[in-house]
Amino acid sequence: MQPITTRFTKLLNIKTPIVAAPMAFASTADLAAAVTGAGAFGLFGMGFDSTAVIKQNFQTIRDRLKIAKGSSVPVGIGCIGWILEMTESSDDPRLNVILEEQPQVIWFAFGVDLGKYVAQVRAYDAKRDHKTLVFVIVNSVEEALRAANEWKVDVLVVQGNEAGGHGGSRSPPMISVVQDVVSAIPNGPPILAAGGVSSGGQVAALLTLGASGVVLGTRFLFTPECCYSDAQKSVLIESDYNATQRALCFDDVGRTNFWPPFHNGRAIANRIWDEFKEGLSLDERLKRHDDNKENKDRLIIWAGVGVGATKEIKPAADVVTELHEDALKALKASATLIG
Repeated sequence: MQPITTRFTKLLNIKTPIVAAPMAFASTADLAAAVTGAGAFGLFGMGFDSTAVIKQNFQTIRDRLKIAKGSSVPVGIGCIGWILEMTESSDDPRLNVILEEQPQVIWFAFGVDLGKYVAQVRAYDAKRDHKTLVFVIVNSVEEALRAANEWKVDVLVVQGNEAGGHGGSRSPPMISVVQDVVSAIPNGPPILAAGGVSSGGQVAALLTLGASGVVLGTRFLFTPECCYSDAQKSVLIESDYNATQRALCFDDVGRTNFWPPFHNGRAIANRIWDEFKEGLSLDERLKRHDDNKENKDRLIIWAGVGVGATKEIKPAADVVTELHEDALKALKASATLIG
């Protein structure tokens, strides 16, 4: 693999500026390991996992990548702010256990006070040699400035409204918010672009815009390592670019509607969406969902607008190689436009 070198790839010592998003209920330890093993950078989502499950996931990754116990693990784990608000005051707090595993990266998103968790990571690392890189999702210039200047994060994940799963309900399109953040913080942390990306050509375009790397989530749903069911993956394959919508109705019926203000989620717009738009009451929508939730047209399938670009399931390592080679080809072609 001919490397593509950016500030981000130098920071993580990787060959390609491609990142697999930490998707709760979709990404797995196997997916994160496969992506990292292919020269990119993989993450998995904590979700509601217990510390026992988290430890097992790290052990799986160590086994896959042949990383000894006590050594840094070259993957990341994503943590959702409002879930941490529940877990860190429980009898099974997660954050210190995660840090004990020495992940290379911890990624925070979707909370009203993520800064306190960044501070907790810094305080923990101050007592040891291992330093955990902190990534934070932002959806605006204002959020980016706070994360960079107040929290001193290591990497900004700038997410647009095309992204699958959850994000800012008022976020601009990805290319606009990335450009704004690049302009506002030219000498700040490396910037990762996230939202709707599905091809190597798009990766190349975002690098020329000033991003140091690109996060893809939906593209990695089309892999055997993703834990979506066969039924969910068949829906993804059948979907086009107009298949998704952003709303809280999917969280309503999934009973996960604990998101901070001005956040919602993008998913396949099926009967869940239809009944929400028809104006059915929450009680009626819950009843219909509970009675029929195994039906293919009622599955909760988080996905971004890039879902229409892919029509096959292939191993995550092959996806990384394809994205990288296509990005490399596009970058080389762009050089011919000058002169």
